[in-house]
Amino acid sequence: MALRLADGTAWADTLARAVAATPEAFGPETDGVTTLHNLLSAQWQAVGTPSPVRTPIDNTLLVNLPRLDADTARAAVAHAAAAHRDWAATPLAERRARVTDALDALTAHRDLLAMLLVWEIGKPWRLACADVDRALDGVRWYAGEIDRMLADGREPLPGPVSNIASWNYPMSVLVHAELVQLLAGNAVIAKTPSQGGAVCLTVAHALMRRAGLPATLLSGSGEELSEVLVRSPEIGAVAFVGGRSNGGKVAAALLDTDKRHFIEQEGLNAWGIWNFSQWDLLAAHLKKGFEYGKQRCTAYPRFVVQRDLVDEFLDVYLPVVRSVRFGHPLAVGDDWSAGDPLPELDFGPLISAAKAEELRRKVDEAVRGGAVPLHRGKLDGAPFLDGQDTSAYVAPAVLLAPPGRSRLMHAEPFGPVDTIVVVDTTDELLAAMNASNGALVASLACDDEELAGKLAVDLQAFKVGINKPRSRGDREEPFGGRGASWKGAFVGGDLLVQAVTEGSDDRLYGNFPEYSSYPAT
Repeated sequence: MALRLADGTAWADTLARAVAATPEAFGPETDGVTTLHNLLSAQWQAVGTPSPVRTPIDNTLLVNLPRLDADTARAAVAHAAAAHRDWAATPLAERRARVTDALDALTAHRDLLAMLLVWEIGKPWRLACADVDRALDGVRWYAGEIDRMLADGREPLPGPVSNIASWNYPMSVLVHAELVQLLAGNAVIAKTPSQGGAVCLTVAHALMRRAGLPATLLSGSGEELSEVLVRSPEIGAVAFVGGRSNGGKVAAALLDTDKRHFIEQEGLNAWGIWNFSQWDLLAAHLKKGFEYGKQRCTAYPRFVVQRDLVDEFLDVYLPVVRSVRFGHPLAVGDDWSAGDPLPELDFGPLISAAKAEELRRKVDEAVRGGAVPLHRGKLDGAPFLDGQDTSAYVAPAVLLAPPGRSRLMHAEPFGPVDTIVVVDTTDELLAAMNASNGALVASLACDDEELAGKLAVDLQAFKVGINKPRSRGDREEPFGGRGASWKGAFVGGDLLVQAVTEGSDDRLYGNFPEYSSYPAT
């Protein structure tokens, strides 16, 4: 049966809703393409060199993103620093009122923000809604707790917080962090991710700006803007979420400064299986793990399995992988009508055709090196529109025993590719789970929870789940990483507010050149 776009979800319709909601943030069409504005010096401005932005869903052109040069960004930082001084002196009650006004406006446009995420980064509808909801619900929790968090006399930082985040969670990571930083008394600067989320963030920041919040949103290449957004003396803190390569560059740029920073990088999060028999419990976790094609920093792409359990593990695991649903997030049958649910998928495309091709090359490289392909899914039969570009889609793949020299052995694939390593001893289990020099999360499936607790002590992960996965967490949960997966202060709950404020005793939890300190997780 031929599929079609669900009524009212076309990009032209979605963009028209965005422009109608926040016209000040959009420029006129040029050759049929709308160009976004940048938010600097408290105004939306038509500055920058337009660069085309395409959707990973079908590679069609969405908008032009105007990239700024370093001098323009430097002037924006100087203005943000002046706004920061005024905002830091604003009473907490007023700050909370303005943030609450912004939350109310964002909530009123929740479905629009979610649909923008569907088109811009390929999230299925349910997951796009969850990203928006987590941001709004989380900040409302902080708004109710902020008095307690600042009660010991903590004050805003000396300058605005510079936020450089990846594309995969524009609302629940980036906007969420900004709104909490604003509650705590800091002006905020955000760099628009180059790969996706620009329109969603533009609408969100327009609503934040209308509420009187001192927010700046800049677009441009990392090479052009990194020096300004990381090392400018006016910047009070740098928040980074992304890969280890770019995160390492940010960390290196901060070495000779005393800037507050929190640099979250990916790690190879592993799930170890030892003396385990609760397979039905594991199956439920495995299916959920494929959400958004494992394009997130807390995904589990590595399973380390006791040799005696490999057959039982595969009996459970392979049917789960074969049941994973992916395809065009908005493709429906002719019998679909307005009000019907949108497709229930585990994931859509990867963020770009280039990332998809890179992942396919990594899989081929590992197989040529000796990995055993236990499962390699196909795009055939997935829900796509006739003639649709599918170059950004990758079907799930599972490789047994990737060779030690392959990239999949030591780095997170950031896509729906799992690797399985077989071990014979608990020492081998720990070594295989610690293969990437630090991770954000890890899990152990083990019937003997006392033994699992002892093994967990030696895992190089910030959070360890026993017979359950661990996630980044919401609200009061702390979040960080061990080893190379995290630099600087930890965040989450009280720790996020502590990270963006100053107090009399600022020996924060985190990984610093002179010490590491970990909270209970």
